[in-house]
Amino acid sequence: MKHADEFRRPEAVQGLVRQIVAESTRPAKFMEVCGTHTHSAARFGLPQMLPDPLRLLSGPGCPVCVTAPGEVDAMLDLAARPEVTLTTFGDMVRVPGHRGSLATARAHGAEVRVIYSPIQAVELARAEPGREIVFIGVGFETTAPTVAAAIREAAEQRLPNFSVLCCHKLIPPAMAILLSSDDVRLDGFLCPGHVSVIIGSEAYRPLAEQFHRPFVVAGFEPTDILLGLLALVRQVEAGRAEVENTYVRTVRPEGNPQARALMAEVFETADSLWRGLGKLPASGLQVRAELRDYDAAAKFGLVIEQGEEHEGCRCGEVLRGARRPQQCPSFGRACTPEDPLGPCMVSSEGACSAAYRYGERNG
Repeated sequence: MKHADEFRRPEAVQGLVRQIVAESTRPAKFMEVCGTHTHSAARFGLPQMLPDPLRLLSGPGCPVCVTAPGEVDAMLDLAARPEVTLTTFGDMVRVPGHRGSLATARAHGAEVRVIYSPIQAVELARAEPGREIVFIGVGFETTAPTVAAAIREAAEQRLPNFSVLCCHKLIPPAMAILLSSDDVRLDGFLCPGHVSVIIGSEAYRPLAEQFHRPFVVAGFEPTDILLGLLALVRQVEAGRAEVENTYVRTVRPEGNPQARALMAEVFETADSLWRGLGKLPASGLQVRAELRDYDAAAKFGLVIEQGEEHEGCRCGEVLRGARRPQQCPSFGRACTPEDPLGPCMVSSEGACSAAYRYGERNG
């Protein structure tokens, strides 16, 4: 396998940029829906290299960012219960809700632990039978299989004190909503590499046919992203709307059947709440009825509403591509990584975080 440096060589990057410039004759807006794409593109300054007619927008590709405000409030509700130990990945801890963040709750005595795998939460439930161990399941098709594995493991071990607050989202339905919206007129999608490993490149074909837009799967290095953009430019110039996979070293047309089967065994599709997009039909996952003992929302009687963002935060608009991070009046002023108003500045995959970190601070 090639070393990462092979995909970052300046001459290769410059050569692809020249090709894009030479072949692009009309304005086009392309969107990526992957936090790793967002940060990689910003880190290497790729949006600034594109010719004027082209724009690369960041969409709802950050799993922490798309978690609805009401879901964050539900997490705070759980953290406030004395019998609960809440377990989560690190980024979620600092996302603000209406009553502070999980970091705030922890500072006031709540049992909130950062872990690195859902299986750690299962092990914790086995080790501490007197505590209710709740894992916060956020993310897309990439992380859902590992959470499904944890639920199956807990069921096999008959652990009554383990459950998951399931906030998992599905990328294709969100893409369809974005294409149906008048908010931003998109000319094509740079499809997420990690998600595509699971669902496969063929998962985007119905969308390409329905909306007559090109969908190109791309990797994460600079030349990966530029190859994907070049493929999008060529399709737009030729009037084509097809699915292409420029990340063939990792993504297969059928994806990962085993991972998808595990997800189907544990989860079923459900309507889901998205920050910036609202409640979208069949755009998320919920624990199947036969495993409902491991569903924290059902177990603790949680009623989860959409909720509202902080009045000074424009994260929802950023996630829709309707506003660049620098166009938020709070960006870099009232909202910084040290004191964030919303998750787009908190998360390591957030668009505002990328713009701030890599110096794109002027709108």
